[in-house]
Amino acid sequence: MNQARLVTIHAPHDPDGVVVVLHGGASREGNPMVSPAQLSVLRMIPVARRISQTGRGRLAVFRLLNSTRGWDAHHTPVHDAAWALARVQETYGERPVSLVGHSLGGRAAILAGDQRGVVSIVALNPWVYGSDTGNLHGRPTLIVHGLDDRIASAEKSAALARRLAAHTEVGYIAIPGAKHAMLRHGRQFETYAAQFAAATLLGRDALRLSAPVSAVLDGAILDGAAFVDG
Repeated sequence: MNQARLVTIHAPHDPDGVVVVLHGGASREGNPMVSPAQLSVLRMIPVARRISQTGRGRLAVFRLLNSTRGWDAHHTPVHDAAWALARVQETYGERPVSLVGHSLGGRAAILAGDQRGVVSIVALNPWVYGSDTGNLHGRPTLIVHGLDDRIASAEKSAALARRLAAHTEVGYIAIPGAKHAMLRHGRQFETYAAQFAAATLLGRDALRLSAPVSAVLDGAILDGAAFVDG
């Protein structure tokens, strides 16, 4: 039985779209369970709230608490994301979904992006392998990475953006001075994630967009992907 949980941020009766927010967090020996109080979970609360505000009541927004910490060969956050998507479909039917994740949650959002119902993906400081890719045909994707991140490689996520751009629209926003925890430049991470997710679900004409997100959506192309400094 999957022990993952969905935490409701906003759940209108008839939303135009759904956003599922995925946390990161490495595994810890002897402590495999996810705690609602762990920092990797808490740092996604303002992201989820900003998405709800940006959606102006038209989006259902949920935070996913994974069944276990970290990533292993037997059960990964991708499985928990698939579980969450199934619960969303049970509740709302065929509504478009955006996945927004940080660190390992960003990787999970990309690797789960081919799931039924997903129409867009946002990965914040994603922790990725050089061999990672995704079957994201037709699903606009935004990667936002702090250039002072010493935990997840901005170079690897930029390379992933270029690989993904071979079969879908990809934007990459680099934030100078930002680190992995998204504390010092948290408002930028929150804003870019919320605006991109809402724009891909509601249409950009319904929103007032920041210059970096607007540039990404306009497709300023460099090496197959839109690269913008935040």
